[in-house]
Amino acid sequence: MDLRLDALSVVTDGRSLVRDLSLGVAHGQVVGLVGPNGSGKSTALRCVYRALRPSSGTVRVGERDLTRLPLRDSARTVAAMTQDGGVDFDFTVEEVVALGRAPHLRGNQALSRRERELCASVMDRLDIRHLAHRGVLTLSGGERQRVLLARALVQEPEILVLDEPTNHLDVRHQVELLSMLRGSGLTVLVVLHDLNLAAAACDRLGVLSHGRLVASGTPAEVLTTRLVADVFGVRASVVAHPLTGDPQLLYSLDPTR
Repeated sequence: MDLRLDALSVVTDGRSLVRDLSLGVAHGQVVGLVGPNGSGKSTALRCVYRALRPSSGTVRVGERDLTRLPLRDSARTVAAMTQDGGVDFDFTVEEVVALGRAPHLRGNQALSRRERELCASVMDRLDIRHLAHRGVLTLSGGERQRVLLARALVQEPEILVLDEPTNHLDVRHQVELLSMLRGSGLTVLVVLHDLNLAAAACDRLGVLSHGRLVASGTPAEVLTTRLVADVFGVRASVVAHPLTGDPQLLYSLDPTR
């Protein structure tokens, strides 16, 4: 299912956080949102998973306006892994993962055998099955990140929205997570701070600055030395990855060179 942000704007307390943002994510595509801190990336995502209502513009899933869908229907369509999506109570890992099935259940309905198998399979994929009976509050930051992603995946969404999913993850799990997103077949909109990971994992990138979309295209089209200097304020050389050909940035720590 396609995802489309049409002329999306968010104004809060007189401040314009997102300005006339139009961006599409085709079915099965991974699109990354990148930009400096405070550029509006997380705010745009909040509109997609309905934590925030846009001041103007629309979020469309297929041909439907997301805000017009019943909450249960939108929760079955869009799953989110957010920066502030932690768990305050010490549920076990398997209990937290099972919460992803909530949009598909009625009241206190128990998980079916297929749903229990789905939860186990997703925990295996994310290398957290051995943590199933651990309290989630006892986990490291990286382990908890993988638990929250598992919760989103067992929701069986058509669209997956992730806000900085590689935070706290070691290199191996960063690569595994992004590789899994590439092969998931889901429509994915993801905020990433690491531009090299974004170039490797995403089909297309949207660059935000001061709430506006300033560039959109393939990583090779977007990640130029000029754009990195103008938007991020750093000097970088762009080289091709020797194995994949993806653009990779080599940063200069000396601002005069």
